[in-house]
Amino acid sequence: MPVLDNSMTDSKLEGLLFPKEDKISSSKRMPDFAYIRKELLRNGVSKKLLWTEYMEDCRANGEEPLMYSQFCYHIQQDEQKRRATMHINRKPGEQVEVDWAGDPATVIDPDTGGILKAYIFVGVMTYSQYAYVEAFLDMKQKSWINAHVHMYEYFGGVAKILVPDNCKTAVIHNGGWKGQQINETYQEMAEHYGTAIFPARVRAPKDKPNAEGTVGMISTWITAALRDEQFFSLAELNRAISDKLTLSNRKLFQKKEGSRLSLFLEEERPLLSPLPATRFELADWKQATVQFNYRK
Repeated sequence: MPVLDNSMTDSKLEGLLFPKEDKISSSKRMPDFAYIRKELLRNGVSKKLLWTEYMEDCRANGEEPLMYSQFCYHIQQDEQKRRATMHINRKPGEQVEVDWAGDPATVIDPDTGGILKAYIFVGVMTYSQYAYVEAFLDMKQKSWINAHVHMYEYFGGVAKILVPDNCKTAVIHNGGWKGQQINETYQEMAEHYGTAIFPARVRAPKDKPNAEGTVGMISTWITAALRDEQFFSLAELNRAISDKLTLSNRKLFQKKEGSRLSLFLEEERPLLSPLPATRFELADWKQATVQFNYRK
């Protein structure tokens, strides 16, 4: 067994055993990372097997392959880069993200001619980005709950996880995942539909990337597209929104086959929990001070 020189440090030894990227000769052929990512998803396929195939292919073509440790290092670096530049992958049917769009639409009061704001609710299936959109005249508890009821009926089922924003109709207090107080009515609705509420952490947009991204898309695709039209009732506005929403969900992806609708129907809809036998009915929660004589 060779004896290490006294000048050998841990960092030097690590550099010899596990060369970093800048130690690797540019003459060595880099792996096909897209192919490796795909193959690693298959049962029984390991990095060792892929390295063996890669090494044999390099030698057959007169190219210098990476050592196994370098091969694994570059795969790890590729994965880290991908994680830093893409949304967190979700499983089909796993969760739905909900939020209010930033810019409201408008409705003209037919009696007074006054302008009423119409607030846009957006629900997004995280995996397919299949969306539900509806306008309401306020963002109060009743509207918030009704939006969810209508959304689940539109989807035809219920995702396992519900990820709301930190509005008071959803979250009373959010001190992180271990210190949350969910709105009682919202919690009751979630239990009725058999879903779990996981609010996005405060100032953590990566917890809810799809809803916020789709909110921007909805604001452009629907609200802006209807900016020159006049609506004299909320029902009239929602009919127009429904038409635009159908077009949006059916719009073909630019970089892959299919649409939000086709991806939802093929991969998410079959995995949703069934709707309950009855709709959720809004409860009226009130806080009251009980006196010493037990009268409210």
